[in-house]
Amino acid sequence: MRYRARYFTPEGKRKEKSFPDGQKRQAEQWLSAMQADVARGDFIDPNASRTTFQEFAEKWLASQSGDPNTRASMESQLRLHAFPRIGAHRLGSFQPGHIREFVTQLEASGMSGAYARVIFSNVRAVLSAAVEDGCLRRNPCNSRTVSPPAIGARRVVPWEPERVFAVRAAMVERFRPMVDVGAGCGLRQGEILGLSVDDIDFDSGTLHVVQQLKLSLSKPVFAPPKGGKLRDVPLPDPVAEALQQHMQRFPPVEIKLPWMRANGQPVTRRLIFTGPNGGHVWRTSLNEDHWKPALAKAGVIPKAKSREHAAAREHGMHALRHFYASVLLDAGESIKALAEYLGHSDPGLTLKVYAHLMPSSRDRARKALGRALRPQDRGA
Repeated sequence: MRYRARYFTPEGKRKEKSFPDGQKRQAEQWLSAMQADVARGDFIDPNASRTTFQEFAEKWLASQSGDPNTRASMESQLRLHAFPRIGAHRLGSFQPGHIREFVTQLEASGMSGAYARVIFSNVRAVLSAAVEDGCLRRNPCNSRTVSPPAIGARRVVPWEPERVFAVRAAMVERFRPMVDVGAGCGLRQGEILGLSVDDIDFDSGTLHVVQQLKLSLSKPVFAPPKGGKLRDVPLPDPVAEALQQHMQRFPPVEIKLPWMRANGQPVTRRLIFTGPNGGHVWRTSLNEDHWKPALAKAGVIPKAKSREHAAAREHGMHALRHFYASVLLDAGESIKALAEYLGHSDPGLTLKVYAHLMPSSRDRARKALGRALRPQDRGA
């Protein structure tokens, strides 16, 4: 090893590489290339580029803050679906072709397109962090030749009012008004479970959506609504009456839970909906012991021969939000207002999900243009 080429990284660390006799030109070319990369800001540490995707992802996950549920979910998805497929790839060897092959494998696995896209997004986030940390020159997920996993066209089919009434009637009295709040105010299940007395203004007919009841690493906590989107929604008279009657029959109970995470600051809320023993309602128990039996009784899903009912993802309590959206759109409410009521941060998302439910404007357009373009009888 006769020749030794030395250079300094952007952090001021000295790096070197040795070349054998007869390779002086190669050593000079290598040194020039490394110095040029440093000058352009494109320097990639050769040692870092040899780190595998799994090694980098595990360190990156350990450094993440924020919602522990999100971090745990991302870690599980990467461990189950990304590490077995691309975990051994060295960061410096990644090419768009590797990601295209990865996407093909996800689509062929039988998982839903939406779930495959979540996994793809997690991989893209890890590789973006690798780029920012100087381990990778560019993110292959952002290549023009790479497309995220396809999501099958699946339109929301809202319930008819008769189904809403049937499911409501099949629910036990203690939880029956949950159907009113979901169908009449468009709240998510966690927002319904976290609804407190202070959130309801009967005088102005307004419901303030400011929190939800959720699980953080299997521990119940209070937290802001999804996406941190606080909002006010109109409180229809039938829903207000149902809630008032419910609170008389089942007085609200003060519940103390941590805020946002299991070790968060405890807060106390007077919850509208509580369990028979006075505690908060567990989502799993509500779904398995009350919601699914009500669906079966109303004929929405088959009746179970045992306690366990079949999966009914498309008929979860989220179906009440779809009903709410369909009623407002049919009444002529705007997408922008509906997005506000639903707590969507982007009206484009609302339009994408519910555009097919909007009443057709063709008849209105045809009549309006006909009136504008019809020759007037000036002799009249």
